[in-house]
Amino acid sequence: MGSVDTMPYWHVNVPEHERTEECPEFLSSLSAKDSGHIGTPDSQYRLTTWPEVQNIVAENRLDAFRRVPSDLRRYLQYNWGLKRDYGSIMNFVLSQRLHWEAPLKPRGRPFEFDDDVKILWNDWPYGIDEKIVHLVVWTKFELDEDPVTADLTDEARSAIEEYVKKTFGSRIPKDRYIWFKNWRSLKSVHAVEHFHVMLYDPDPEFVDEITNGDIPLCRKV
Repeated sequence: MGSVDTMPYWHVNVPEHERTEECPEFLSSLSAKDSGHIGTPDSQYRLTTWPEVQNIVAENRLDAFRRVPSDLRRYLQYNWGLKRDYGSIMNFVLSQRLHWEAPLKPRGRPFEFDDDVKILWNDWPYGIDEKIVHLVVWTKFELDEDPVTADLTDEARSAIEEYVKKTFGSRIPKDRYIWFKNWRSLKSVHAVEHFHVMLYDPDPEFVDEITNGDIPLCRKV
């Protein structure tokens, strides 16, 4: 079978009968960081705890979030198929997940109307404590960024804070929810505005309520 040290990275975490001699196309152009992660046995990966999540967000070290190695492989394989079948991940998200039509036209100001916002599970969550629920808040409107810093403007940040407090803070203790907006370089879907919310050990009925019974793709494929 060979040890992990001598095994091609695309063989790690894959049953022996499913391994291919050549690297699969969806893994052939990875960065050294991603190929190294794919080549890490799941048994060596440690899930990120809630206090660690809070620190990562507080320190804006969003690139520290990683998926379980085998989940990253599944994520890359699935996205490769989406690009082949739908032309882009954005087309799939719009037509199959959000059921919104392009071009997106918000009814009003940010967070003014409920139908300009949709809360869904993150289809491929990071490798975090299983008690943490990872959601994505999608919006038809832009969340303005400072052109110099590429960070949210004070006005946009305040609008998100108010929305998150109203939507989640009314049902969950303050120390059990957190939000962040990925740096542009970390986004997998650039053309549809969104930010992330993580909840620690929330009531499943509340999650079903705010996501309208959504089920993440990772549980379906």
